Amino acid sequence: MATKDPTAVERANLLNMAKLSIKGLIESALSFGRTLDSDYPPLQQFFVVMEHCLKHGLKVRKSFLSYNKTIWGPLELVEKLYPEAEEIGASVRDLPGLKTPLGRARAWLRLALMQKKMADYLRCLIIQRDLLSEFYEYHALMMEEEGAVIVGLLVGLNVIDANLCVKGEDLDSQVGVIDFSMYLKNEEDIGNKERNVQIAAILDQKNYVEELNRQLNSTVSSLHSRVDSLEKSNTKLIEELAIAKNNIIKLQEENHQLRSENKLILMKTQQNLEVTKVDVETELQTYKHSRQGLDEMYNEARRQLRDESQLRQDVENELAVQVSMKHEIELAMKLLEKDIHEKQDTLIGLRQQLEEVKSINIEMYQKLQSSEDGLKEKNEIIARLEEKTNKITVAMRQLEQRLQQAEKAQMEAEDEDKKYLQECQSKSDSLQKQISQKEKQLVQLETDLKIEKEWRQTLQEDLQKEKDALSHLRNETQQIISLKKEFLNIQDENQQLKKVHHEQEQALQELGSKLSEDWFG
Repeated sequence: MATKDPTAVERANLLNMAKLSIKGLIESALSFGRTLDSDYPPLQQFFVVMEHCLKHGLKVRKSFLSYNKTIWGPLELVEKLYPEAEEIGASVRDLPGLKTPLGRARAWLRLALMQKKMADYLRCLIIQRDLLSEFYEYHALMMEEEGAVIVGLLVGLNVIDANLCVKGEDLDSQVGVIDFSMYLKNEEDIGNKERNVQIAAILDQKNYVEELNRQLNSTVSSLHSRVDSLEKSNTKLIEELAIAKNNIIKLQEENHQLRSENKLILMKTQQNLEVTKVDVETELQTYKHSRQGLDEMYNEARRQLRDESQLRQDVENELAVQVSMKHEIELAMKLLEKDIHEKQDTLIGLRQQLEEVKSINIEMYQKLQSSEDGLKEKNEIIARLEEKTNKITVAMRQLEQRLQQAEKAQMEAEDEDKKYLQECQSKSDSLQKQISQKEKQLVQLETDLKIEKEWRQTLQEDLQKEKDALSHLRNETQQIISLKKEFLNIQDENQQLKKVHHEQEQALQELGSKLSEDWFG
């Protein structure tokens, strides 16, 4: 046969002795009258057995002078775990006759029995095994299941009324020895006490049921308080959820408003773009019209050149006839030379004006090149204008040469030359007017370009603001999602607490059924 663990045997023996002492104390108290004093032998033996149970597996602690084992340390720990035990601890410390920790522990057990709270105090103590490990070995009775069984048996002592005088009793020097003769019964004693046992059992059952009812009422009240606290927390969570929902609704409304505003802004921008497109189209049409006018002017210039060529041929034909009349017209030629010099001066002025127009056109061409890509067509138009002005200058030079030849050769064509010069002056005036109109149009185009640039900058700024608003809305939606996640986590915690509450109720019911089975069994 395998040898048993001696510590397990010790725990079993102490458990059996605790059962016998508690049962004998309850039976004798019921037959004796249930009001006990300190001289009652079963009560003394109960305290001795409890002392041995609490000392089992107690760690040896080093003091300044020697080594000692004391149960006052774990009993003193009850004050921190069970607030109602502060009164009993303070009263034990205030007792004048106690000098040793063992005497304080014995006084504590007696006061706990009188308060009918010994089972409650020790139950709080055995639950905290991590704290008990500082005082007990791992194989001690208080660290194993036997300690929980003994605490469950102590509940039956609440039917006993004890009137103990702790002040006059010498608890420091008592020697705790278990008297086994009290628990060894003869057949005669058993036969004589059957009736008393039956009566005591009935009273014991009644008192036990009352005590269980009291404990169950206390547990039910504590559970009700927990349920109330959980309901309060649930209501708070529901309120927070409602507030969060309201915030979500408000944010959704703000988001909807911002989207509608964004749509309106986009519509406005589209309208403005359409307006600008229409303006650009009108400008292009004006440029086309101006181009047509220039083409017409060039056609007229070509016609004039043709007429001049015909006039030249007629003049050459007349020169052969008028050679004989040269001497007579010398005086007239001098006058014509003066007029020609004046006309040359006017032509030089016209050339300077044309050169200024060229320089102006070149500057405008450079400015238009630095503008946007959409103005390339305008630059091409300006280049064409420059080419046409060059052609006009070439044509004017040819006209000048022809005029010089005609002035030398022609004597009688003075009137026709004057008419021609007047026509040229009128044409040059019309050209200057047209050039001034074109310059005004160019100035207007530059101002329009500046306005378009400013308008585009404002549109870009509005778009940037809209982007910032959208990013802000995205951040707020992320915060709303995080709030939803926190709410779901809180709901899960609430459900877990409800499950724990339900499991605790089931555990209490099972514990009550087990205690009733152990007691009545």
